[in-house]
This record gives sequence, structure tokens and C-alpha cells, in this order.
Amino acid sequence: MNLHSLKYVKGSRNHKCKVAGRGFGSGSKRGFRGQDGQKKTQQVRIGFEGGQTPLYRKLPKFGFSNYNHRTNYLVLSLKDVVNYNFTNINLKTLCEHKIIRNEKQLVKIIGNDKISKKLTISGIKVTAGARKAIVDVGGEVIEKESN
Repeated sequence: MNLHSLKYVKGSRNHKCKVAGRGFGSGSKRGFRGQDGQKKTQQVRIGFEGGQTPLYRKLPKFGFSNYNHRTNYLVLSLKDVVNYNFTNINLKTLCEHKIIRNEKQLVKIIGNDKISKKLTISGIKVTAGARKAIVDVGGEVIEKESN
């Protein structure tokens, strides 16, 4: 027997795969889902216990989460702020240069890098390290912006 003389066995090649849920002609009476039951026609969510109170609702809650009450700040690095090439920085200028979306967004400047440019920052939160770096160069930080 050589490789060129090998042939397929008759009937081993052209059989059709079963296709689920296409009537009796597909060869499956129940669509390969077993007998009648709740999971025959619909998916049941994870943790469902057939109407019995599920385990995750029986167990007590514990711990604390600040997720819904936290304050989200857009954080800007002091290096990036220096690279923006403007000296007076407030929410209005950041909004005009499309760094923030609107003037109501909360912004915080972080970092304690050494800078060489004088900056005047008003109406924006600044960390202690960034404040020290700005003041050391001769700039100023004004917490509340006066209109």
C-alpha cells in the first residue's frame, strides 16, 4: 500500500451535520436541549435558583463604598501645564484651548517637578507639591477665582 493509492471509505465523507432547532427533518426532536424545562426555551441569569431567594440576597451587606459620592477631578500634570505655553491658567483658558470640556469640570494640578516659568493659577485645585514648585519660581496660586 502506498500513499497515492489510499482512498476514503465509502460514506465517510459526505454526511451532513445536525442543525439544532430546524424541525424534525434536522434529526432532532428537541433541539439538543434535553427534555422540557425552563432552560429549553430561554436563558436563566447567573445565580438564579428557581424562584428561591438567591444566595447573594441572603448574605448581609458589609463594608463601605464611596463610589456614588466621590468627587472626580480631571488631573493635569504640572509638566503638561507648563508646556501649554500660557501663563494665566484658569478654567476659562483651559476650556478655550479644549483641554477640558466645559468650565464646570473639576480640575486638579499635581506634581512637584521643578519648573522655570512663572504661572498664575486661579480657580483650580493644586496639590501642595505643585503649589510649592509654582511659588518657588515666583508664580502664584489663587484658590477662589474672583469674577
